[in-house]
Order: sequence, then structure tokens, then C-alpha cells
Amino acid sequence: MKSILNSVILSIILLNLSFGQEKSAGPIIKEFGAVYKVENPDFKVDVTQEFKAVFDVSNSPEEQDKINPYIETGARFLNMHAQAGIPENQIKAALVIHGSATKDVLTDAAYEKRYGIKNPNLHLIKALIAADVQVIFCGQSANSRKIERKEMISGIQLSLSAMTALISLQNDNYRLIKF
Repeated sequence: MKSILNSVILSIILLNLSFGQEKSAGPIIKEFGAVYKVENPDFKVDVTQEFKAVFDVSNSPEEQDKINPYIETGARFLNMHAQAGIPENQIKAALVIHGSATKDVLTDAAYEKRYGIKNPNLHLIKALIAADVQVIFCGQSANSRKIERKEMISGIQLSLSAMTALISLQNDNYRLIKF
């Protein structure tokens, strides 16, 4: 009986630990990029630093109706650091889109023409652009997949290539993050 009681108590404690922390989005992008708050981290965040990250986004879910979690990482980056007390003007992000993520930059009309549904990434990408995130699309991927500028979400920047954009941003002190 005592071991059953101990098991029940342990289960309750574990449930409280796992449900005690809620993810929250914002303050920069409210609809996307929810993150966990980390209380008293040992590795302290220097809120006086500038955080500049470039995300190399070359993968996308095979399912056409799924948001690309690699693109949402840009929103998580912004929200997480803002929640940690870093001023918004010290947080800079860029996403370089290529490879199988190419489909994610299409307008709803272009996406629907190719896949039969609206682009699930459209609102996420628009929110990122509105938050001054550079969303850069590989011109080589655009040409190889026959994507015209008019089919791209407004505000996306076309680059000669993903490689060119990644090198240029790293030369401007953006740190490469590849998942």
C-alpha cells in the first residue's frame, strides 16, 4: 500500500512539474514563437549585448498543411530574448530560405495553385517581416523550382543564392544557426 501511495505522490509531482510551465508567445510576435520562461539560469543573459542571428532554413514538413517549425524559430528567437529582458532594438534576425523550404515563401494563390490549399506559413512570414526580420529567398532555388517574384510573399528579399546571403550576413556579424 505504501508503494502505491508513493507512486501516486510521485506521479502528482511529475505532473505538476510538466504542467507547471506554460509556453507563452510575445512580446514581439504574439501569434507565433511561444517559449518557456527559464527562471534563474546559471548561464546569464547579458542584456547589453546585441543578438544577431541568421537561420539557415532548408527543410520543411512534407505535409503541405503544416507550419514550418524552422521558420517559426525566428519568432521564438525574438520572443525568448525579449522575454529575457533584451531590448527589442538589440535583437536582430534573418532567415535564409532555400531547399525544400522553398514552397513556404509562396503567396496563398501560388501555394493553392500548386498544393490545393492556402500557405500555412503566410501569416507567420508576414509577422516576421512586420517585426523587421529579414526573410531572404535563394534565387537559385527560385529558378530551379520555377518560382516567379509575383508568386513570393510581399516583403521577402530575393538573393543571388542562399550561400551569398549566409556569407553576407555572417560578414555583418550575424551568427549562423542551423537546426
